[in-house]
Amino acid sequence: MKSQLKGGAILSYLGLLINSAISLIYIPIMLQVLGREEYGLYILATSVVGYLAVLNFGLGNAVIRYSAKYRASKDYEGCYNLYGMCFLIYSILGVLAFGIGMILINNIDTLFSLSLSENELKKIKILMMIMIIGVSAEITFGIFNVIVLAHEKFIFQKTLVIITSLLNPVLVLPLLLMGYNTISMAVVTTSLSFFTIVINMYFSLRIIKVRFNFEKFDSNLFKEILTFSVYIFLNLIIDKIYWSTDQLILGVYSGTAAIAIYTIGTAFTGYFLGFSSAISNLFLTRVTTIVVNGKVGDELSNLFIKVGRIQYIIISFVLCGFIVLGQEFISLWVGEKYESSYLIALLILIPLVSSLIQGIGGTILQAKNMHKFKSMVFFSIAIMNVVLSLIFVQFWGAVGAALATGIAFTLGNTIVMNIYYWKKIKIDIPRFWKNILMMSLPMIISVILINKLNSFYTVNSWGMLIVKILVFSMFYISLMWYVALNNEEKALISNPVIKLISKPFNNRNDFKIDN
Repeated sequence: MKSQLKGGAILSYLGLLINSAISLIYIPIMLQVLGREEYGLYILATSVVGYLAVLNFGLGNAVIRYSAKYRASKDYEGCYNLYGMCFLIYSILGVLAFGIGMILINNIDTLFSLSLSENELKKIKILMMIMIIGVSAEITFGIFNVIVLAHEKFIFQKTLVIITSLLNPVLVLPLLLMGYNTISMAVVTTSLSFFTIVINMYFSLRIIKVRFNFEKFDSNLFKEILTFSVYIFLNLIIDKIYWSTDQLILGVYSGTAAIAIYTIGTAFTGYFLGFSSAISNLFLTRVTTIVVNGKVGDELSNLFIKVGRIQYIIISFVLCGFIVLGQEFISLWVGEKYESSYLIALLILIPLVSSLIQGIGGTILQAKNMHKFKSMVFFSIAIMNVVLSLIFVQFWGAVGAALATGIAFTLGNTIVMNIYYWKKIKIDIPRFWKNILMMSLPMIISVILINKLNSFYTVNSWGMLIVKILVFSMFYISLMWYVALNNEEKALISNPVIKLISKPFNNRNDFKIDN
């Protein structure tokens, strides 16, 4: 079990690294081969069909929970009844997703007639049809992927994800270079979905050897699963509304080129979210222990500030680097046509910082069973984002959509949630922000000086950009080390480095020859 958890965790980070590398290489090639409009059309189709994915209803979490319960009590028949019932539910949801998808296709002309040409409307219908088949199949047979996770086969599951991530560009790029378009991309992606389904089915039925019992339908269990999944389903909808609606609105009012520009700008959001969650999740057990023991107040505030500082060390470094070098990076990466993607990225990333460095706040709310308020706030800012985007997009296009997202996030996640943490959870938020402001001095100095350097040396090659990144990194790290970090944070960074350097010398001592 421990090896599965450890292996799964390592493969998760490896997968994140691989996906990041693939997107950095893959996106410029797609843009060059397809063009901005064709790429934007593909993203629009993906965004529209993506809404259907929430129709899995968050059922997987319930299956994993109740499967663990039955397996712990060695009630394997109960487990097989659970799998049979949920397979039927997944099948119904898959058919429902396909039906709703057909309705969407039939109404595409009404939705996008103002912004898309006749040829684009025909193509997006074909793209959506292919994607809907894939999404519907993933939902229908989603039980098999959940069974793999429920039986804690994390290494297999993460390995399969990495393989499909690598296969996608390997299969798509030759087709694009041969002159095929986005339809071939959709066919390959859907084919890989079916490949994943078949592999998960084989692993579940032949390796794990699960069975499905369709004879007994437990109505009480069905109600429990439904109650458990509704909350997760609502969070899926909120998340989809907040992060995917802008592309849809841009598709209605601004067209495919604006979608492409916006997508490039928002591509950096995922990297920042990964940095935060990777650290916050490690502290769930400790936070729960503090809450259970009733040791809140100062102890919880200290942990909140400690973790926030650690996250800020990493996130401020990446954000500061993007502020001073992001414009040049985007120009080299995808071309000067996407210069406004830099502003879009900043309008979203800067307001996001508060949420990222307070990621442990969500963990605290879970431990105290007080996360309902945060869900309400997220729902409110999701609706606010949609309303503001509908207005701003008509004046400022893709930049307006990003501005709406930034404003909604600032009001909800920064202002409202900080007041809630302070007044309701009793976390010392003023002390937290005092710490963060003191740590921001290296960031401010670095931005000023590197911007000064930028005025003298313009980047026109990757080599020059790498030199600038190295100069910035050495300058920023030195400032942060001597000005902002405390002794505990210095030890947290230096101890692993010292161990890594000293390891080869320790190994040499192990091979001393006795006289």
